Amino acid sequence: MKKFRFSLETVLDYKQQVLDSLQTEHGIILAQVREQEAYVEDLEEQYRDMDAEFCERKLEGITILDAMRYEQYLRAMERQIKQALIRLEELQKQEEAKRAQVVAAKQDTSSIEKLKEKKLSSYNKAVQKSEEAMIDEFVSTTRAMAALQGA
Repeated sequence: MKKFRFSLETVLDYKQQVLDSLQTEHGIILAQVREQEAYVEDLEEQYRDMDAEFCERKLEGITILDAMRYEQYLRAMERQIKQALIRLEELQKQEEAKRAQVVAAKQDTSSIEKLKEKKLSSYNKAVQKSEEAMIDEFVSTTRAMAALQGA
């Protein structure tokens, strides 16, 4: 019997390449999300530290000019945090969209793989039947030959 050949093998290979590519892209975006989350966390920590320092300095007594500088710096930090959060939100949306693409590609690939498994199973059953038929034929021939030689 001829060797098993899946007619959609090239399609399966292509779908697998697409899936691999999408998974790589998703990984890159996910890394960017984690990096941006760390950046936001760092900015927020800097803000808290500076705010605590400002409160401490106010208790000790501070010039109006220094107080204005602290406030100005804190407002600038707030804007920077807001921009970082907006960027984080954009990256999270990109990650969600890419994840949806990966899921769709996995579904495509797995449906073709299941079809391939079914076809391979059918092929193996056919091979087994063919081999059983050959064995039966061999046994019948051997018995017939033995009966002819015995007579």
